[in-house]
Amino acid sequence: MAAAVDWLDAYRAGDIEAVLGMYADDAVIYCECGGTKTLTGRAALRAYWVDRLKSSPAFELDDLQLSRNEPVISYFTSSGLVKAVLVFNAAGQIRALSCGPVK
Repeated sequence: MAAAVDWLDAYRAGDIEAVLGMYADDAVIYCECGGTKTLTGRAALRAYWVDRLKSSPAFELDDLQLSRNEPVISYFTSSGLVKAVLVFNAAGQIRALSCGPVK
């Protein structure tokens, strides 16, 4: 749970290096914000986060819960309320992020 808050804090601060540093080398992002996309590889994750930090900065935390032992975090962005599920590997790095607008 604390790692999910750290992730949101780095996102809110616009700290791309801190955000990217939380991801495993083989991480995957499944995003439904502004269309469905699946991203893999460091270059794709960097491009995603460069755009995301500019186009949809994060603001305050809405909710944080566990679902199937994975943190589910919802937060406000300039585009509205977003929910994200973070899946961590044994080393504590994000191996998968699934996010999308809350409808």
